[in-house]
Amino acid sequence: MTTRPAPRAGEDLRAVLLDSGGVLMRPIGGRWNPRADFEETVLAHHPAIPPERFAAAVAEGDRFLDGSSTTPAPDDYHRLLLRVLDVEPTPELLADLRREVPPAKVLETYPEVVDTLTELARRGVRMAVVSDAWPNLPDLHAGLGLDGFFEAYAISAVLGCNKPDPRMYRHASTALGLPPARCLFVDDDPELVAAALDLGYAARHLRRGDAPAADLPTVTSLTDLLDLF
Repeated sequence: MTTRPAPRAGEDLRAVLLDSGGVLMRPIGGRWNPRADFEETVLAHHPAIPPERFAAAVAEGDRFLDGSSTTPAPDDYHRLLLRVLDVEPTPELLADLRREVPPAKVLETYPEVVDTLTELARRGVRMAVVSDAWPNLPDLHAGLGLDGFFEAYAISAVLGCNKPDPRMYRHASTALGLPPARCLFVDDDPELVAAALDLGYAARHLRRGDAPAADLPTVTSLTDLLDLF
């Protein structure tokens, strides 16, 4: 098997393009979708739903997201889950499911993130986010203390495509005014890292904990990025 070349460090790199989920932040309780308070919210409207019905709804929602070419609207996603639960998706319930909550209630940053981003910024490294996410991602980051670090966001629900569509990567690098070779892309999904390399970006697979190894340049913490700039 041919090993992909590692991205060049030092003066060649000017920016880092970061995935969000699994790289910058994680869900409290371990589940991204639906939000951690989904069951609580639905039960407040329909208290008789048995717990096993929620598991089936979440599984169907996962299949729906996996099969979507872009990130669907939150109401469309919630309607699907409510249909599995045999619950009418009233405007009131849909609004309650997408109501704003403090991000820190359902999300947390990884321990090294803020310090690493602060040091990268001090060194003059430009930063952008490339994420399959809903449009409120910048607000979630702000609620977790990550506002001010990123010059640009490439968000799937805004652009109408998911990674590894080249438009996701190029939106971020173009917004920074930099060619792909000057940008280091970081993601916890090895397939998306491989796609970035094929597009001419430098890249690192962020492999946390016991995640499977891949034949890619790898870091085990965002702190490792400081060796590249």
